[in-house]
Parts: sequence; structure tokens; C-alpha cells
Amino acid sequence: MSELASEPSGQRPRIGCRDLRVSARGRELLHVPALDVAAGDALAVLGPNGAGKSTLLRALANLGGLHRTGEVLLDGRRAGSRELRCAVAAVLQRPILRHGSVAANAAAGLRLRGTGRAEARRRSAPWLDALGVGHLAPRSARTLSGGEAQRVAIARALAVAPRVLLLDEPFAGLDATTRADLLADLHAVLDGLDTATLLVTHDRHEAVALAGRTALLVAGRIRQLGPTERVLDEPVDVDCARLVGFTNLLPPAVTGRAELCAARPEHCSIGGAGGVRIPGTVRRVVPLGGATRVDVDTAAGTLACRAPGAEGLAPGHRVTVSVAEAGLRTIPTSGPFAG
Repeated sequence: MSELASEPSGQRPRIGCRDLRVSARGRELLHVPALDVAAGDALAVLGPNGAGKSTLLRALANLGGLHRTGEVLLDGRRAGSRELRCAVAAVLQRPILRHGSVAANAAAGLRLRGTGRAEARRRSAPWLDALGVGHLAPRSARTLSGGEAQRVAIARALAVAPRVLLLDEPFAGLDATTRADLLADLHAVLDGLDTATLLVTHDRHEAVALAGRTALLVAGRIRQLGPTERVLDEPVDVDCARLVGFTNLLPPAVTGRAELCAARPEHCSIGGAGGVRIPGTVRRVVPLGGATRVDVDTAAGTLACRAPGAEGLAPGHRVTVSVAEAGLRTIPTSGPFAG
């Protein structure tokens, strides 16, 4: 099962698991037969809300409160709580900063591991600089913006020189510009490090920005795993297609093809020429700033289209949706994950 197996990168796995299961109140929340991330690699775990993404990170870090079975491996060997606690650093969606200065917060992880105050500040200062907040070192951490606070939290995690860095949706609460800047800076910081990084996210663009490999997690199971570009462009079932943005499903009855196809809204236009053309009725027009989303009721269901402008369109108007041939993806309709 090549799509679901751990894909070796030629390096020894830094963090991994075998037959990892997490359950609560008699219900299995997560089952991952095998997963590995090599030193220096980054893996994005992409999934909808409730898929088990954060549960996976907590299980790999051996955090309390979980009924977990199976093995967590560190550098190829079964790891216990103490080993994982020393090897792993985590950054959460909402940064938790203490009272005190930015410098003191960046040094806090080292201090908790027994490093002296002066040495902890010396070792954490370069990470503040690398993440663009070194100039804020004397400032109270409680005065920071959301993006600044998250940069400090990441600096604190990296200062302990973790063998494994876990990122649990750390960009979710940031505006688009702040998020893009932080993603670029973090990518530059991680490049060349010996740290294995796992990023949990529901945003495929974050996976592209940070991770060489991506796993798609649906209902507690990894449905697809491989190089990020391939996973995002070649979904293996309906759930994976929707997850990576191919939300328009086109049955053979409207495409004239033998297989189910899918397309992203940006590959669908109103009244364009060529491709697959599907008549329908405008359901709603939603301005999105630089573009407009037009939902059209068709024989294939409601299709979402992205249009640079939609002047004159209103609910009830008859239109034709054109789907570019290059934007169509064939979706398997047989096998264990067929929709």
C-alpha cells in the first residue's frame, strides 16, 4: 500500500510510530499503522476539523490524558515518556507566554530543562533574531501582536534544540499577510536543521510552504501520504479531493467520461469557451475581495466558480459553467476509500 505506507527518504527516521491507536469512551479516534519523519524533513498532516490531527501530535509526544496503544519510535527505537519529553518541543495555535520580557519567554524552555538564566538567554537570543523579533527582547511579552507572540513561541521551542518540532496549527489565528511572512521566515529557519518537523493544519497552502511530504488524515485514518505537490494534485478518493480543494464533483453523466472527475473552483468559469460545459442557474454571488465566487445549481449539483468579476449576475440567472480540461482530476470510484 504505497500511498499509505511510510515513505523512506533515505535517512533514518527521527520520529515515527507503529500501529498507533488512540481511543476514548470505547471509540477509536485514531489508527496509524506506520508513519515516519526523518531528521531534517517536514511532514504536514492535513485534515478537516475533528479528523484527529491534534490527537496524532499529542500521541506522538506522549502527552497525558490519552488512551494510547502501539509504539512511538525515536531514532528507530521505542521511546518512553522521559525520552520524548527531552526530544520534543511543541508550538500551539495560541502561544502561551508568561509575564515578563520577550527574552525571558524565549529562554523559558531552556530554563525548565535546567539551564542557567544567563546561558538560557544567550542560547535563545539567536532564535529571536532569526525569527525577526530580536529587537523586541526587552519588551513585555504581554504587549506583542499575535504574529509577534507566535514568533517568540517558535523561538522558545527551537532554542532547546529539539530533535522533533510539533506545530499544531500555529498560523490559524493570523491574518493573511502576517501568516505568509511567518511561513516564509520559518521555512528559512528550518532549512538545514537536523530537526524532524510535523505540521498539523487544515490549509493546503501551509503544507506547500513548509513540508516536503503531506499526509491526508480523514476520520482518524491516513488516506494518502506522499510528496506534497503530488498529494495535493492527485487525490486518491472523494474525501481527499474535497480536502485539497477539488470541491466540484462531476459525474460521468455531465462530463461524458467513464470516471468521476473533480475540479477546483478556480478552474471553473462562467461562460468560458472549451473544456466541459455545464448549464445551470445562479444560486448566489459572493464577493471575495479581488475575485467573486459564484455558486451555480447544475445537473452535477451546486458548482462553485471563481470569477474576476460577476457584474450583472444575480440569483436565478441562467449561465453555463466551463471547466478547464487541465483542471479536471479523475477520482477513483473503487477501493476502500471510494466516495
